[in-house]
Amino acid sequence: MLSQSKPVTFIMTSDRTKSKAFYQDVMGLEFDFEDGFAAVFKLFGAILRITEMKSFVAASHSVLGWDVENIEDAIKDITSRGVKMTIYEGFGQDELGIWHSPVGKAKVAWFNDPDGNVLSLTAC
Repeated sequence: MLSQSKPVTFIMTSDRTKSKAFYQDVMGLEFDFEDGFAAVFKLFGAILRITEMKSFVAASHSVLGWDVENIEDAIKDITSRGVKMTIYEGFGQDELGIWHSPVGKAKVAWFNDPDGNVLSLTAC
């Protein structure tokens, strides 16, 4: 039953107005509606709910990512809209912030939303 259902993912924020603007204007997600609990976006067959929590503190791990065809182009696109890629000490990322898997073809790059939630881009 669940394999045929639309997934819903949640991002917590301490400032829903700022997060809504980031996900809509910077990330280019399609805004669906807002109610007393969340700003809701369409997320390519899924639903993203941006939910406000006044005492929210972001985790240090990725909470949402996108599988992209061309990671270099995706990075150039989002950085042109003000996103700053995260460079982690000792990861050996390239000048765009891309980590290349030592086994396989995976490439991953990280960045943060306004609350510090870790987001990622992946290309395989």
